[in-house]
Amino acid sequence: MDWDKLRIFHAVADAGSLTHAGDKLHLSQSAVSRQVRALEESLNATLFHRHARGLILTEQGELLFDATMAMMKRLDAAAARIRDSEEEVFGELRVTTTFGFGTLWLAPRLPKLYETYPDMKIDLMLEERVLDLPMREADVAIRMKEPSQADLIRKRLMTIGMRLYASKAYVDENGRPAEMEDMSNHRLICQNPTAAQVSAGARLVQELMTHNPRSLLTVNNYFGVLQSVLNNLGIGVLPDYVTEDFPDLVQILPDTDFAEVPVFLAYPEELRHSKRVTAFRDFVQDEIIGYRKRQKEHQSR
Repeated sequence: MDWDKLRIFHAVADAGSLTHAGDKLHLSQSAVSRQVRALEESLNATLFHRHARGLILTEQGELLFDATMAMMKRLDAAAARIRDSEEEVFGELRVTTTFGFGTLWLAPRLPKLYETYPDMKIDLMLEERVLDLPMREADVAIRMKEPSQADLIRKRLMTIGMRLYASKAYVDENGRPAEMEDMSNHRLICQNPTAAQVSAGARLVQELMTHNPRSLLTVNNYFGVLQSVLNNLGIGVLPDYVTEDFPDLVQILPDTDFAEVPVFLAYPEELRHSKRVTAFRDFVQDEIIGYRKRQKEHQSR
């Protein structure tokens, strides 16, 4: 198939309009229309339903659009690798991770990355859904579970502990549980059981619920749990990395054996030599080495 015709088809399908596609491609509407008709003739298929309000893909058109979308993402990846020079790190890097880790651990540390690489552009995508890295929905992922997708380079970064925390003011006013059964005298703050979350956190919440907390506050992400704890509302289930940036938190039942969560960094094999990916990977690893060192120093006091 003619690449120019495929490129024009993709622009029309993406824009839903011959006019808008023409504006993007700097072609007249009639030129765009001719190329689409020629492509339809070569395939002996109708690719668009034509309506007064725009164009809608047919079933055959959707199949072709899926193919051209994959091609465009591959081309974007190739272009990104070409733009990475031998000496400079610049351009966009799309990073995906969970809402909790992204807001509470990663984002506060990004100023250090920008100090070193001021020309980088980070597109931070925070969601629990696992994005498809081989299909280039993102360039790099930090996840609380080892990725199962093929053709990925993956590295285990650290282990997170799911713990119980309260504010000092809450403990001063309401006391500190000495054992799990004492949770019946306190308000439990945790992620909503129906919200997407790490399985270790969900199991801990299930165990805590068997001790009949006096009251319950559920939130759909750890940022909300943390804010509730900081405002003295109760005892919250949180990942232990929050303690570094919020040292006034008091750990509840510190001797209890709570769940551990592995943290992995992953990126597509084709980005192995990307300067931006390398810079981000090294930055995260350095930050985690520093974090672990500070953790050990704190535990030894």
